[in-house]
Amino acid sequence: MPHLIYEITANLDVPDTDIPGLLRKSNQLLIAQGGVFPTGGIRSRVHWLRDWCVADGSQPTDAFVHATLKVGAGRTQAQLQQACDALFAMLGTHFAAEFERRGLALSMELSEFSEAGTWKKNNLHARYKKAADA
Repeated sequence: MPHLIYEITANLDVPDTDIPGLLRKSNQLLIAQGGVFPTGGIRSRVHWLRDWCVADGSQPTDAFVHATLKVGAGRTQAQLQQACDALFAMLGTHFAAEFERRGLALSMELSEFSEAGTWKKNNLHARYKKAADA
């Protein structure tokens, strides 16, 4: 963990929004949190929304981006606050041009859960730890 899930309205699926760049920046930002999140556990993805309605639906160019950061328990409130503040600031910067062009709502939530009730298996942690130790 963490997993970062972006829900993005399909009208933002244009080259200027550089969504692959958003995902790379997101992961790099989480990696840069000083070991708070193990590199091998970081996942980011986009769920494109084909159907949506913003407000009364009268402005078809209105759009939104909602980010959900899911993390396992064990980080301090200060660590989570710092990571979320940094992610939300990056999100605002990334979509600044679109924010100037259209109605756009940006939002983010943090979901922290207990490890009980989750199942995981991956070989990424060892690979990234080995790379960091080299």
